[in-house]
Amino acid sequence: MKIVVTSDTHHNYHILKKIVELNPDADLFIHLGDGENEFLDVRNETFGKQFVFVKGNGDFGDWKESAVIGVNGYKIYCTHGDKLDVANSLDLLLYNAKKEKCKIALFGHTHIYMTDVVDGIYVMNPGSPESPRNRLKPSYGVINIDTNGIIDMKIVEIKRD
Repeated sequence: MKIVVTSDTHHNYHILKKIVELNPDADLFIHLGDGENEFLDVRNETFGKQFVFVKGNGDFGDWKESAVIGVNGYKIYCTHGDKLDVANSLDLLLYNAKKEKCKIALFGHTHIYMTDVVDGIYVMNPGSPESPRNRLKPSYGVINIDTNGIIDMKIVEIKRD
């Protein structure tokens, strides 16, 4: 299973559309907030794919601030992260993921990409394809879970149009 993870697209419809188009083999697209308008547009234009969205601090719609989804026998904790103070610590993120018995924890908000395994939990921030920070390149994340349950996470740099 291939999961594409984005966050912080901040009104850039074209970059989100490009990410979806570059990944026709993806089974699931997860957006971790701060991009509700373009998320809705791209989701409504893309048929046969599953999409998940959680509310960021720049979103105003009636979205959940976190979600737990089941994928290939694993649970994934999804959040924007602003309410969990992820800019300073991953402690609350990991606490919530463990409480929900999740193997993967995803967050955005900082615009700084990272992948890691902490206390047995796979952690990813896909960065931002629109406005990365710390001189990083625009990016999104990809998670592959093979038929044996092996999890592989990577960050993909992308050129803005």
